[in-house]
Amino acid sequence: MTPAVLRALLDARAAKRPAVLATDLATGDQVLLPDDGVAVVGGALAASEALASEAARARRGDRSGVVEVEGRDLFLQVFNPPMRLIVVGAVHIAQALVPMAALAGYDVTVIDPRSAFASDARFPAVTIARDWPDDALDTLAPDGRTAVVTLTHDPKLDDPALDRALKSPAFYIAALGSKRTHAARLERLARLGHNPSALGRIHGPAGLPLGAVSPAEIALSVMAQMTQLLRQRDTT
Repeated sequence: MTPAVLRALLDARAAKRPAVLATDLATGDQVLLPDDGVAVVGGALAASEALASEAARARRGDRSGVVEVEGRDLFLQVFNPPMRLIVVGAVHIAQALVPMAALAGYDVTVIDPRSAFASDARFPAVTIARDWPDDALDTLAPDGRTAVVTLTHDPKLDDPALDRALKSPAFYIAALGSKRTHAARLERLARLGHNPSALGRIHGPAGLPLGAVSPAEIALSVMAQMTQLLRQRDTT
């Protein structure tokens, strides 16, 4: 590995930016492909469009492995930061969802300006943001490895978060509430300028239709839907 490639890899990892290191198994030439699109070459291996496509697929699927690109056998090594889950609303369902997501490897942040809900006692060892949801989302800057789930049923909290989430590349956006509640929510967000295609990104009511009743079952349905969407996306 050349010093330039190593430096770029360390910088990407420090900034928690996904990257893929491609190594030509025949020559040892390498190229680093971070998700910002600026490749760093270490040798004669070119950062072609075909290689970038394979790297993006490996990055989305969190899968390192050997691929053939333009007649070369390349080992693609994926360096991804943890997936992130942003939960808006420190409610009972969040208390079940947060540990489930943590077990699945997500870096979880709970947003709720209501101190009675967003307490360390209710969410031990969890990052809590007590800012207003739109301010918190601006700071957290959801990316393509981020899921955003709103759970409060309160438009004053959920709507600003969903507004920001829809302006981001978050891979999963979901909101708790009945179909009637969700229809009203979509009307409010449409008035904020979101078109039908954008609004279609919101999974509402949140979760797979498992017939869930308890907070833990609802959290399970949300986690299942999030995983389904993530992994189905990774196969495309």
